[in-house]
Order: sequence, then C-alpha cells, then structure tokens
Amino acid sequence: MLLHPAYKLTIGEKIVDTTDEPQASTAVSLTVALDMDTPADSFTLLLGQVGGFQPQRDDDAKIELGFKDNDLTQVMVGQVISAQSGLTVRRVIGHSPAQKLLDSFTNQTYEAKTAGQIVNDLAQQAGVDVARVEDGITFPAYVVDGRNSFHHHMRQLADLCGFDLYVNADGELVFARFLSGNAIHIFDYAKQIVELEFLQTPPAAGEVQAWGESPGGAQADEAWAWLTKDFDGLKGTAGSGGPVQLLERPSLRTAEAAQAAADAAHTYLTRQTLRGTLFSTGQPKVKLGDAIQLRNLPNASLNDTYQVRSVTHRLDKTGGFTTRIGFRAIVE
Repeated sequence: MLLHPAYKLTIGEKIVDTTDEPQASTAVSLTVALDMDTPADSFTLLLGQVGGFQPQRDDDAKIELGFKDNDLTQVMVGQVISAQSGLTVRRVIGHSPAQKLLDSFTNQTYEAKTAGQIVNDLAQQAGVDVARVEDGITFPAYVVDGRNSFHHHMRQLADLCGFDLYVNADGELVFARFLSGNAIHIFDYAKQIVELEFLQTPPAAGEVQAWGESPGGAQADEAWAWLTKDFDGLKGTAGSGGPVQLLERPSLRTAEAAQAAADAAHTYLTRQTLRGTLFSTGQPKVKLGDAIQLRNLPNASLNDTYQVRSVTHRLDKTGGFTTRIGFRAIVE
C-alpha cells in the first residue's frame, strides 16, 4: 500500500493539518533534528511566499508527523527563534525548551544534594517541565558557576552519573540512566532499512581513573572540604589496560562519587566502540530514549539492539517523508 506523508503544524494561533486539508500547506520542506549530543533540538521549516501563514519569533510550536489515514505522532514542541523572509521562501527555525536552559545562568552552591535534586531545581528556575529525573551521585557540595549555562552544568552532571540528558517530544526534561529503552522498534534488512552504516573503533582508553580534591574517602565524609596530597583513598577506577584516561573533577569529593564517575566514563567509552546510522522511510514513533533492534542483517554479528542517540525527520515535496537514526551499542 502506498503511504502518503502527512503532518500537523501548530505555530502560534495557526494550525496546518494536511490530513484535513491536503492542499492547505505552503510548506516546501520540514526538518526536525533531535540529538542527545546537541544542546537543543531544532526544526527548520521552509514556506513558499504565498498565503497568510507567517510565523513570528517566540511563537509556540508543535509538530506532529505521520501518514494519511493513520494517527499522527507528536515529535517535538518548542518555540520559533528565527523567521526570515526571502524573495520566494520564508525560513522558520525553532528550538526545543532546552533553549531555556541555554539562556539561564546563576551562581549557586548546593550542599548535600544529589545530581537529580540539582537538575530538578535548575529546571524549575528555567521554567522547564520535568518528565523523569533520577538521583545519581550525591555531592557534599556542588557549585553552579554563572559563567556557564544551566544546560552546561546539567550536561556535566549527566556525564558524571552516566545519565542521558534530553528533552522529550512533550517538551519535558529527562535526566536518567539508559537501560533497555522506552520502546524498542524493529528494523529488518531489506524491509524498513534503506541504508545502514556502522563504525567500529577500539576504545579510546582501557582504564578510567577518576580523581577529586578531598581526602573524604580515607578521613570520613566530614572531611570532604579538605584538600589532600594522597589520592589513593579517593580515586575511582574502572576497566583495565592502557591507555589510562584521567577524569579530574573538583566536585568528586567522596570515594563513592569518584567510583561512580569512573564507572560512567568507562561505560561511555565502551558504548562508543560501535556506532551507526540507519536511513528509513518516515518513522515518527522512533524517539530519543528508545532502542532499535536490527534483524536479518547479512553480518549476523550486528543483529542486536542499539540505543537511539539521534533522530532526523525530513519531509519535502520530492523526497517524501524519511527518517535518519543515529545509534550506538548497549553494553556495560
């Protein structure tokens, strides 16, 4: 059965729904880019210079994608940050609510708080809704430096804890460890897969050593504020063999925090050894936080389940509706 791409754009007070009015849209192309390694997800909409649809900066936006005669799937919410007009087209660019985190700064010291408690507080200050925030490492003290944005500090906390940090399709923040995925999507060779590329590399380091500045691990937790000359009781170690990656963070002021950070960094290095991209017809249900399962590949060793790291949806009048998925291995 031939599938006809469809979408519903809600920008400001204007709604363009191609399932109701197939000829109503002047959209030339629409690209939605979701990526865990990019601070803010984005959409880019090209409109023909006809009709009265003129999105403006700061307009709220919601994007739903799919196919005619099927339910549409919401893939992103955000705000318009730029609306530029040319002779023949208007270019409209929007970002997810992560932009609020990039625009927020403060100077604040947290004492005896978990990473999740810090992230929750920063999200509240920035006006970003929260979907799921896990605790992670407990920090005797953690300084949020006003020279860097809220997103920068959240990214550092996520890396130390081994968590994912992203905004979901409802515009809500997720700060949590990836386990098996919110949903698993099946892709079979010669069916849903149009193109598939893998990149296999050796790990960048065999061993990770995490260091702080405090003797807390050897002198009890009350000594977290001291400086130390002897790190043996504090450092965290994960993996074995060379080369050794050193992770030095002043906030790792207990042995437990240093070990958790070392484990997280080693897991990251291991997962990065197998990455890839998959190109398919439109797959609006694939989202950040999900997993994909590849089946029936000619190389049987690659038939496995992988973590979704990025999703790029594109609709245009010549190429139709396509999705490109970036993924990596799920290993501990």
